[in-house]
Amino acid sequence: MTATQLKAVEPINWVDLGAVEPIKDQGQCGSCWAFSSVCATESAHWIATGNLVSMSEQQLVDCVNLCFGCNGGNATFSFRYYESHYAMSEASYPYTAKDGNCAYSSSNNTGVHTTSWVNVPQSDYVEMKQALMSAPLSVAIQADQRIFQSYSSGVFTNTACGTSLDHATNVVGWGTDSAAGDYWLMRNSWGTSWGMDGYMKLQIVDGNGLCGIQMQPTYPITN
Repeated sequence: MTATQLKAVEPINWVDLGAVEPIKDQGQCGSCWAFSSVCATESAHWIATGNLVSMSEQQLVDCVNLCFGCNGGNATFSFRYYESHYAMSEASYPYTAKDGNCAYSSSNNTGVHTTSWVNVPQSDYVEMKQALMSAPLSVAIQADQRIFQSYSSGVFTNTACGTSLDHATNVVGWGTDSAAGDYWLMRNSWGTSWGMDGYMKLQIVDGNGLCGIQMQPTYPITN
């Protein structure tokens, strides 16, 4: 990365810019991967068109055959699915928090699909900052530790949450704190009662990042 590119990387908050839908809640279904995929696709579409559309997580839960619905999945498989299927809206295909039969409609959809996706180099926070200049990211983290689940405010700096990835979220920006330094702004899918109204700030560190947040960053490109 050149010195010019490094200078171009400045703090960004896609929520404040209007590119991110309000916090959603996956409930008791292990569909975090669908929420992460949808958020990234919604934001990519906003960046491409200026139009923010709430898309259906349930469509992915029911219809992405390479994933396992409420038993887990992968964002890149969602982006691959969107290459050949349009995203349906939340209103036309509402979330049920359980597995269902695929009800995709080729005539009743948003017209949004992906054309490709970008895998950001693993464990490189400088590259992640650079990628965030283009779009919010889909990421994976370890979220099963109490220290993570009990987060409520401030910049999270604890290294004990691990890097055994088991949960998908989004990085929707980064900023700087006077005490903790640079941090990622992470958007979760556990409703607004968790964290800072559904968001979390994680201190940016070298390597895999806190909770493994720098291990699998990716984002889609839409039509």
